[in-house]
Amino acid sequence: MAHGDEVAVLAAAKQLARSAADMIGHSLRSAILHGSLATGQFVPGRSDIDLLLITDGALADAEVDALDTLVRWIDLAEASGIDLHVVTADVARTPVRAPVMELHVGRYERSSIGVEVERRTHAPDLPTELAMARADGYALIGMEPSNVIGPIPPRWLRERGRHWLTTWQSRIDDAENAAFMVLTACRIWRFGVEGVHCAKTQAAEWVLNRNPSLTTVRQALQQYRGEPAAPLDEDGIAQVLEAALCETTNLAKN
Repeated sequence: MAHGDEVAVLAAAKQLARSAADMIGHSLRSAILHGSLATGQFVPGRSDIDLLLITDGALADAEVDALDTLVRWIDLAEASGIDLHVVTADVARTPVRAPVMELHVGRYERSSIGVEVERRTHAPDLPTELAMARADGYALIGMEPSNVIGPIPPRWLRERGRHWLTTWQSRIDDAENAAFMVLTACRIWRFGVEGVHCAKTQAAEWVLNRNPSLTTVRQALQQYRGEPAAPLDEDGIAQVLEAALCETTNLAKN
């Protein structure tokens, strides 16, 4: 990422955290930046700003409305969107398989979804979000991730990853989300084998080093980086999903 782009996106993330802190007040324990921006793998125009807020208690309705409005209208700089998650300190400290997520507001500029809002729902994908924030995130405000997020059993994450690999096998014709599925499958694959969290681009390179014949991964990587590429082949998507499932089958129980 160009230096100017990096400065602008980090400034946008910090402004998001500061504004959220103003809205929540003293109950905000930590605002943790994670994902590609935190790990140095941000791709301008393609990557989101991932921010996790940890609060001492539940959000009031007015705070939910304020955070919703903030995510919808704040300047994104060169980010493609925002993924804002809010969890209570109790949930973060002692994760379970499907913890209650206090709030999620997702803004996806280049997707048909637009803006997605979820409040106080049981979220089986939240442990993965928490684990990645704990592993690679850092605090923009408040306590560091390892001090507020408890360890999460890798087995839970492998099982959830395999759930998505299996689910996507019936969605290989979803052209809009094809690159996302393939690159996320690469992340699931690498974690399943090595227990390592990493950015989509790093996971794709890892898979290609293991199996250069998976040309669909290369196409997905090109699309993600904004390079012209042909639509991803459905058979190629199916091949990636099957390969990831086969290699992680015996590891899912560990």
